[in-house]
Amino acid sequence: MFRENNAGVTFAKGFTAAGVKAGIKKSGKADIAVIYTEKEAVVAGTFTQNAVAAAPVHVSKAVVKSGTAFAIVANAGCANACTGQQGMDDANQMAAITAQELGVKADDVIVASTGVIGVNLPMDKMELGIKAAVKDLNANGSVAAGNAIITTDTKSKACSLEIKIGDKKVRLGAIAKGSGMIQPNMATMLCFITTDAAINQKLLQKALSEVVETSFNMISVDGDMSTNDMVVVMANGMAENVEITTENDDYKIFCDALDKICTGISQEIAKDGEGATKFLTIKVTGSTSFADAKTVAMSVAKSPLVKTAFFGQDANWGRVICAVGYAGVQMIPEQTIVKFGDITVFDKGMGAAFDQAALRDVMEAHDIEISIDMGLGDEEATVWSCDLSYEYVKINGEYHT
Repeated sequence: MFRENNAGVTFAKGFTAAGVKAGIKKSGKADIAVIYTEKEAVVAGTFTQNAVAAAPVHVSKAVVKSGTAFAIVANAGCANACTGQQGMDDANQMAAITAQELGVKADDVIVASTGVIGVNLPMDKMELGIKAAVKDLNANGSVAAGNAIITTDTKSKACSLEIKIGDKKVRLGAIAKGSGMIQPNMATMLCFITTDAAINQKLLQKALSEVVETSFNMISVDGDMSTNDMVVVMANGMAENVEITTENDDYKIFCDALDKICTGISQEIAKDGEGATKFLTIKVTGSTSFADAKTVAMSVAKSPLVKTAFFGQDANWGRVICAVGYAGVQMIPEQTIVKFGDITVFDKGMGAAFDQAALRDVMEAHDIEISIDMGLGDEEATVWSCDLSYEYVKINGEYHT
């Protein structure tokens, strides 16, 4: 059963976490998190596709390539991106300090950062903060860790899930941050997932890579891709299920659970978009391929005109059909149907007649589904997004200052 709760990354056996204040965030709030597994875990990860990847991304990619990890250390308030060799040295030092405090190897520590680009980490504060976090590691530390990694988020995102593999109970839990600079192929988004499942590392990576394509890579708040994104999974095997080494029924059960975790977190990130007042689900059906359906949905999700119309509760379907038309994939207006909620607003080349009062109710709701039937095939895709408000402009106009 999927739960949005406080258990998060300490729900699975053998995991502890902590979040502390180190003075990196200007707000003075918690800004360093550590997650630790008492038993070495296999690790998998997916990372930003931005060519300007931050130093911690490079460090963490190397850890994932090694296949195992004991810990994650993350900070908010400074992205450590575009910081040259000093940035790489600092990211490696974050791992080294964490490793020394935990008594593990530095190349078994995932490193993550989020915040302002182009600023060096205050390593004196980082060292004290990491040491304090390690000392504070506990089985109820997920909430503190989740709060320590957020930036413009209104809240941390956390969830957990328990499944059965064979005769064993297997647990998964996650914390994440993400609110702005959200664009698929990852976003300004950090997501850390822990599980006590016993699973082969290559299969864990395969499962994560596939699940990310239909979850985290299907959200957009503002169409901007970050330098620091990552999703990391650690699996320590402490559930003692028979190790998953082939794509059998146990693997399918695990993949389904991982998908629920990642989809749930993805939706929470879209709902918590900077300044958001609406949660938009854009579902495209009747396409000739998943790729085309996703392209159309993303075209709508990223349109500033569409997003501002929904903020203003203006049922301007013309902006939606326009975004469908310029998406760059096959589209025949005379075969296309668009609905807001369950109300058809565009029907095969023309605007449809509809009940204005009923449509007004749809537009006033917080959760709104935009359905687009291309009328061309059997493939579909769903993207999650939000509106674009005055508050978004204010947040990002003042972000650096």
